[in-house]
Amino acid sequence: MTISANDEITMPSQPAFLATVGSQQNNITNDGNLQTVTFSSEVFDQNSDFNTSNYTFTAPVTGKYIFNLLLYLLNIDTGATYYSTQVITSNRTYVAEIDPNFSADLDRYGVQMSILADMDASDTVTVQILQVSGTSQTDIATDSFFSGSLIC
Repeated sequence: MTISANDEITMPSQPAFLATVGSQQNNITNDGNLQTVTFSSEVFDQNSDFNTSNYTFTAPVTGKYIFNLLLYLLNIDTGATYYSTQVITSNRTYVAEIDPNFSADLDRYGVQMSILADMDASDTVTVQILQVSGTSQTDIATDSFFSGSLIC
């Protein structure tokens, strides 16, 4: 811990990361199988706990972690039965679903999730998406981000 002259506390080894989709992920599959979102770029990774090669955060210590997700989807297909975005931890899965009963395909759609998760040391978290039926036309834009931090 570092305490400034004004009593401000910083913890340089406190786990905290912000990852983005490095290049647009095109045409997610429409077969109902989960597909990992490729968060391959980091804005920061304070304790080097996010792996940009397998898109996974690994908790270095047991505690409560907050995770925030904005998945920016392009070309939502109204012919799909549904889309399911999942934040998958070792302990449980958190789900946000879209039933795209719109009058026309959407150019843009944002899926947002904020999760307070209990994690043990070495537990992992990834983000996955699935589309059930319809046309395989939906893309994940580079404006998407995933962040997390140990809060207690």
